[in-house]
Amino acid sequence: MQSRQNQPDESKREFLQSSLILAAISFGYLVLDGCSSLSYSTIAKEQTMNTEGNERFTRGWDKLKEIDGEAGEKVIESLKNIAPDLGRYTIEYPFGDIYSRQGLDLKSREIATVAALTSMGNAAPQLKVHINAALNVGCTPEEIVEIIIQMSVYAGFPAALNAASAAKIVFVERGIINV
Repeated sequence: MQSRQNQPDESKREFLQSSLILAAISFGYLVLDGCSSLSYSTIAKEQTMNTEGNERFTRGWDKLKEIDGEAGEKVIESLKNIAPDLGRYTIEYPFGDIYSRQGLDLKSREIATVAALTSMGNAAPQLKVHINAALNVGCTPEEIVEIIIQMSVYAGFPAALNAASAAKIVFVERGIINV
């Protein structure tokens, strides 16, 4: 009996600890945000994307261009003045390590990626990049729509509707459909 009565108290304690940690993190961000010595321009000037002699980066950059083309390059370029390391990590890990693996072809990898991003429901910019990538590696517009419809079963209609909107934007930009 004693252990059952303590379970709600233990859950409350864990919840309060988590809440306090999140509050402390939020407060820390507020404090740092007001700190003039950590301005974005200072951070960006001090950081560079160190890629010299980096085999993972080279392999990833080649794979990124193969899959995403100009859209992927734009994503990396957009990170250069705010978070160049994030750009480098994006090239090295997903494209240099994962997309370069054997076992799945690029079309299968993009099907999985479009499905995952659709399921998230809140990643429209990334989903548009990967819908473009899926088209680049051989997916048809019909297959992309079917992936989105399939995800409605598991992720819900709001996520599928968001994905359909992203797909429509990409299809219009590429001249696949007219508005």
